[in-house]
Amino acid sequence: MSEVDAAVIGGGVVGLACAVALARRGLEVLVLERAERTGSETSSRNSEVIHAGIYYPPESLKARLCVEGRDRLYAYCADRAIPHQRLGKLIFAARSQETSELDVIAARADAAGAGSLVQLDAAQARGIEPELDCAAALFSPLTGIIDSHAYMLALEGELNDLGGAVVCHTQLTRAEQAGGRWQIWIAGENEAVVSARLLINAAGLRATQIAKLIEPLPAALIPEPVYARGCYFSYGRPVPFTHLIYPVPVKGGLGTHLTLDLTGRARFGPNVEWIDDVDYTIAPYLHAEFLEAARKIWPLVEPDALHADYAGIRPKVRTAEGIASDFIVQAPDEHGLSGLVNLFGIESPGLTASPALGDEVAARLERCGDLQPA
Repeated sequence: MSEVDAAVIGGGVVGLACAVALARRGLEVLVLERAERTGSETSSRNSEVIHAGIYYPPESLKARLCVEGRDRLYAYCADRAIPHQRLGKLIFAARSQETSELDVIAARADAAGAGSLVQLDAAQARGIEPELDCAAALFSPLTGIIDSHAYMLALEGELNDLGGAVVCHTQLTRAEQAGGRWQIWIAGENEAVVSARLLINAAGLRATQIAKLIEPLPAALIPEPVYARGCYFSYGRPVPFTHLIYPVPVKGGLGTHLTLDLTGRARFGPNVEWIDDVDYTIAPYLHAEFLEAARKIWPLVEPDALHADYAGIRPKVRTAEGIASDFIVQAPDEHGLSGLVNLFGIESPGLTASPALGDEVAARLERCGDLQPA
């Protein structure tokens, strides 16, 4: 049996960030990932945007950790030569009736520490993006894009340098606390194979399923998974935009927006589809829906250049109060089990917040007296 200080379940961007945060504090950390490689689900199925922290309530974990994570992520990218660009983005009101929503967004962003947004009238917006037809807009200079795969490789490399490791093809089937340590069983083994003082459930879409395998975690403390699929369509021809373009938000998401990757290729998305299970299928009928949404940003979008690209799923959860709007970091002072932290509902802006989320997990453990190295 392998004995380590900490076992992290889930090798996505948040799990890797948690592992690095613990390893920086002198702990021996092992990441267990069920897939054949790290970051192959939620972490690689998103818009790769570094969010400024605009949309989140000022007192929420999302707001605080997004703002902290944003600044640290930009610094980490610079230090580690991770491809990224601070492009900035425009949030636009297509009609005059929507301009009041821009005022709400600007006030919330300022209160949350997201940085002051520049208010633009229609002419000023066209001065930045001549092809954008709008009534008014906000400009966010702190929004950017990142190569998420390069970021995860950098985290994994740092973890290895600090003495930690990632083991793929390793699916947890049971975890039980005994003698102050967590005994961990994996698929294909009849006995526990890992023993750890700390157990971090950062399994993303499967975090609630993993929680049900942790004994003796009370079932009442485990939220219900809720899956919101977001599809993306890529555009196969050049676009006349150099910034990210977002409409005013819609219920369930930020609306179908235009993002750019590091090569300048444009994609539109995501939409919001509530589904019962993990399913990345993109239905053919969505082409017409995306064409209509894309033409609200740029009327000259050509139908034959718009193609289904990929889908991602937001790992939302439902508690007794309803669908959670904030991250849930469930620590020992909440469930009474030493050394255990569950991360539920880590959807967007999880990528941006990941450096701060890792330190948040470490801080919660430290507050509970569980963090000391062996």
